[in-house]
Amino acid sequence: MNVAAGALAQLDIRQLEVGGAGKLLAARLYTGGAGGKRDGLIVFFHSGGFVGGDLEKSDMFLRHLAACSTQNVVLASSYTLATEQPFPAAVEDAHAVLVWARKNKAKLGWTGKRLVVAGIEAGANLAAVCALMSRDRGGPALAGQILIMPMLDPGLSTCSMRAIPHDTSLAEVADTCAASYRGYLPNPADRAHPYASPLQSSRLKHLPPALILSAEDDPLRDEAEQYGAKLSTCGVTTTVKRLAPVRLQDPAARNDCACKATALQEISSFLLTLNEPACPG
Repeated sequence: MNVAAGALAQLDIRQLEVGGAGKLLAARLYTGGAGGKRDGLIVFFHSGGFVGGDLEKSDMFLRHLAACSTQNVVLASSYTLATEQPFPAAVEDAHAVLVWARKNKAKLGWTGKRLVVAGIEAGANLAAVCALMSRDRGGPALAGQILIMPMLDPGLSTCSMRAIPHDTSLAEVADTCAASYRGYLPNPADRAHPYASPLQSSRLKHLPPALILSAEDDPLRDEAEQYGAKLSTCGVTTTVKRLAPVRLQDPAARNDCACKATALQEISSFLLTLNEPACPG
């Protein structure tokens, strides 16, 4: 999907702070199109393997998303990195942001009708876990979840991940992922916790519709698709798409991949299906 330069230029982007589990978190609000409140809010969490990343990491992708989906306002939130505090600090922050957003609709220019959680890589893990936490804790109600190349398997056991050592262009990715999980989950027992590894959860019913995007050349591909299959088996409306490979100067630049491939079109189509209010006003 191509986004016109004019649409990007007309974006309203605001810096703000949102409420985390125990502190205020830096956030950024993206609004495209004409003024007025939006019925949809997308809360997005950035990548960085739980141990790095910031709001800048997904900025260009979110500019395109807000410009091509003007029925929604997009809220990108930071979260506590594992270098400061390991699991479950990040997921508690992520769920707290959803609660904060529901209580601060006017500040966000949101009517409160539809709330969608989204993320890429580690942020997609947090988005998937937020869906579990919102179900388990009685809200906030979610209309959908968008998981872009999610990190879901701390065991790094899938075929696409195990094939990495045989690909010299991705030789360091497995080590990077392993180091990320060591930082995020220093207690080995936590690796089986569904809020750390939703792929291991045996309770996946009654979750919001999901769009899961993988990529042909991404080592996280198999765990993303396995999670989609498990959701479908549990009766969750799930769309899984494998994107064609996109040649990048930086093989780890998943945000660029998501922006340059067909992800924006897939996300826009998915959002259009969420036309029924799912959140309390």
